[in-house]
Amino acid sequence: MSPDEYAASVLFAVENSTPANMLAAIRGALGADLQARDVELLIVDYGLDVLRSLPVDRMAPGETSIAVRGTVAGRAFTSQQVTTGSVGADGLLVHVPVTVRADRRGVLRLRLPAAPSVGLREGLARMGTAVGYALTAVERDTDLVTQAARPQRLSLAAEMQWDLLPGRQCAGPEFTVAGQLEPAYAVRGDNFDWSCSPDHLQLTVMEGMGEGAKASMLTHLAVSALRNARRAGVGLVDQASLADQAVYAHYRGELHLETLLLQIGLADGRGWAVGASTPLLLRDRDEQLQRVELEAQLPLGMFEGTRYTAERFEVRPGDRLFVLTDGVHAAHPPEQEPFGDARLAQIVRAARVRRPDDAVREILRELLALYDEAGLDDDAVAVCLDWRGPVRKG
Repeated sequence: MSPDEYAASVLFAVENSTPANMLAAIRGALGADLQARDVELLIVDYGLDVLRSLPVDRMAPGETSIAVRGTVAGRAFTSQQVTTGSVGADGLLVHVPVTVRADRRGVLRLRLPAAPSVGLREGLARMGTAVGYALTAVERDTDLVTQAARPQRLSLAAEMQWDLLPGRQCAGPEFTVAGQLEPAYAVRGDNFDWSCSPDHLQLTVMEGMGEGAKASMLTHLAVSALRNARRAGVGLVDQASLADQAVYAHYRGELHLETLLLQIGLADGRGWAVGASTPLLLRDRDEQLQRVELEAQLPLGMFEGTRYTAERFEVRPGDRLFVLTDGVHAAHPPEQEPFGDARLAQIVRAARVRRPDDAVREILRELLALYDEAGLDDDAVAVCLDWRGPVRKG
């Protein structure tokens, strides 16, 4: 079989099964095509810390999760490379990363009778991508995928927030963008969103007021209003205005959202921003980290009829942008030094060679370590955008 035929075989098997029987269909396809045994699908959790079997009750006795750090499965997940061990009497254990458009979903673990050839390794890699697309398709119709991704119960507010997200990473020829929420299982009002059109990439990061489900309801309204305007083809300024009106009409200024809207043209790299009392925007260029100073306009929903303006900001090929809510850049744990610009710059420098999703995870991991057992006292969102620049055609 060719590499593409392995992927097609998996997709065909999943398409012809019920959503809840996806894993059985994958096992059947891999058993027939590769004589694979002990096939497991490991899903990464919301905090990107552990991998859990789908379904959860298939984990070995006493094994509730596999750490991402320090394990073979975690290495395959992090490196995005097919990882193999040595051939033993019972065959060869293989770990295949499961990814959709750069969004890492987990790892497929299976046992093969012999070491894979170069061609089979390529086939396994493409099969991992096919499994990722299958996950995306079936999770609309079954809870098994989301259940595997949560070793602990989400708060109601966090359930609402995670359902709003576009994903955790997305890549195209011109860019890679990634984001993460913390506390992963109890986030309240902070959120991020993105969308790629044929002409531009749009990114939104917001900090909603309030606590619990009330904060999530506010954010849900604002995100829905922005998406409604964006999907109607409305420009960036009018998107902000319409969302502002929707939030004000419902809350009459009692609650509002600090929001940053960014838009970057894919053909020319021109950036536009609407900073509604903006989260922090940083630009890492030529190993120099700088704040991008934007006009701080009124938060969405604070007053009736607020007028917004868009301003240009510069993006060059090779730039890395960070958007951070105040739960990150203004964090000040009790009896600790503030997170601060110096510590943030140190983390950003150390993560320059890492993928955007690893970079945001490292920022938030350092933040969580500062708070230790006390836990975060505010929502924290980190988004990273790597800009490679327009793609030449022809």
